[in-house]
Amino acid sequence: MKIIACIKQVPDSEAKVKAEGGQVSWGDAPLVINPFDEYAVEGALQQKEASGGTVTALCVGGESAKDALKHALAMGADDAVLVSDAALNDLDTVGAARVLAAAINKIGGADMVIFGRQTLDNGAGLTPAQTARIIGWPMLGLAGQIKVDAGSVTVERVIEEGRQTVSAKMPVVLSVVQSIGEPRYPSFMGIRKASKATIPVWSLSDLGASAPAPVVTRSELMNPPVQEKEVEMITGENAAEIADKLADKILAEKVL
Repeated sequence: MKIIACIKQVPDSEAKVKAEGGQVSWGDAPLVINPFDEYAVEGALQQKEASGGTVTALCVGGESAKDALKHALAMGADDAVLVSDAALNDLDTVGAARVLAAAINKIGGADMVIFGRQTLDNGAGLTPAQTARIIGWPMLGLAGQIKVDAGSVTVERVIEEGRQTVSAKMPVVLSVVQSIGEPRYPSFMGIRKASKATIPVWSLSDLGASAPAPVVTRSELMNPPVQEKEVEMITGENAAEIADKLADKILAEKVL
């Protein structure tokens, strides 16, 4: 079975994001593999162990995104591909889905494509379904368990209402949630393998694609207004006096 795990490089979760000159900035915060995508890699590796096959990590991003791909390789992925092009700097979810679909078709022969439930930086959670629609494969989202049998995939979806079991014929696109299992730590041998790996970089021309026009554009970007707060400590000789002062203050401020 051939499995593709789609990942993304994002700012660390501790990053202090702000608007600077109409652009999003996270300062000096490091870039890491999207935490939700670690579950995608884990889910892919589980299926490889259960059914045999290979796992390819796929990412769209800049040159630094090779670090995220090397993390996936260190976890156990067999190979990795980076799609990088200057024309892809301002992708929306539809654009990302189109580029990923072109890369998936170029890799070829995939039985299963696995995403994390969402990205930490954007958080829309739309790209998996949009990618499935473009390549014409069924989409099974929010999978907490995956079972492959005789060319079909059955998943237990983790939804607000409880659990839902659905199935589809392969090839298929899935998104997984944390219930899939805690992502494994990269092994020492895996880290050594990843450090020596040569990751191919594909441009849009390599994919035979053009830069997708954004469907959603940002008209304005600003920092939230600063909220100024003042704290006044109410004191008194006893609780009754403090309560009276507090009641007078509330009435004076017209809170009640």
